[in-house]
Amino acid sequence: MADVAREAGVSGQTVSRVANGRHNVDPETRERVTAAMRRLGYRPNSAARALRSGRFHSIGVIMFTLSSFGNMRTLDAIAAAATDAGYTINLIPVPNPTRGDVSVAFDRLSEEAVDGVVIIVEAHLLDERDIELPAGLPVVVVDSNAGDRFPVVDTDQAHGARLATEHLLDLGHATVHHVAGPDRSYSAVHRREAWEATLRERGAPVPDALVGDWSSESGHRIGLRLAADPSVTAVFAANDQMALGVLRAMHESGRPVPAEVSVVGFDDMEESGNYWPPLTTVRQFFGEVGRRSVEALLHEVESGVAHGTTLVSTELIVRDSTAAPTAPRAAASVTG
Repeated sequence: MADVAREAGVSGQTVSRVANGRHNVDPETRERVTAAMRRLGYRPNSAARALRSGRFHSIGVIMFTLSSFGNMRTLDAIAAAATDAGYTINLIPVPNPTRGDVSVAFDRLSEEAVDGVVIIVEAHLLDERDIELPAGLPVVVVDSNAGDRFPVVDTDQAHGARLATEHLLDLGHATVHHVAGPDRSYSAVHRREAWEATLRERGAPVPDALVGDWSSESGHRIGLRLAADPSVTAVFAANDQMALGVLRAMHESGRPVPAEVSVVGFDDMEESGNYWPPLTTVRQFFGEVGRRSVEALLHEVESGVAHGTTLVSTELIVRDSTAAPTAPRAAASVTG
């Protein structure tokens, strides 16, 4: 820093202000200092700055899976928002989300130089009593339920499921069948509960939900069961991948979509507009979830005050996989 000060003809305090991004330096002086930094190869010492300020400008992220569409989109937005705020991220994946693995990930945080952590992990894993976070570490939970323990940022799952179910009922379908996500998934449970509540409020029959595992294979397997029932005219799948499997099953079973069966998904993956037919679905704004989670975390880091729950709205995207129900096909006549 002293070398830069001599090179630029300024005080060490001025170099410090420029290095720390302070605004009380005139533009001409700032340019002279940054030019001197470039010529001398000067890099601010982040460890020393952290010792002085008590901040590391790093965010920890614990994520229980890197394979899901939503998690990756959310992580991408977290990384972008952190970068814009001058922070790096330290990702700790939990590939096998058992209680022990999650505890290990939390333990690692106590050894990492992070100012706070964003957790994207299933609710039942957060409920384990032997999982402890480092004391005093700001935390924001995404797409899960942390009760009153931590701030939460989530998609409004219930509103999205209601939009999907009401859309199909408004088209004239007598009821809506549901291909649900796993029972222990926070998102799946909320979508399933909202689907059921909407049917009851509208006075429609409530069929048994059929549970998949988020994969298109499980959607196909369940779709074949639904296709075999001629009374099924409308299906709401808890994600787009399972909806893809349902579309294939209906096609293989000779039940055209949407002429005989309407199908709605949830997520609005980039590929959903290119399914055949293009899929009506509920759009989640993963980028907004990621941005707001970083915003909530940094607010707590800087002010010491935690936000409550933040819900990001959803939007129904109507495409060609839904239509009003048609009259049942007449049975073929038999002559002899």
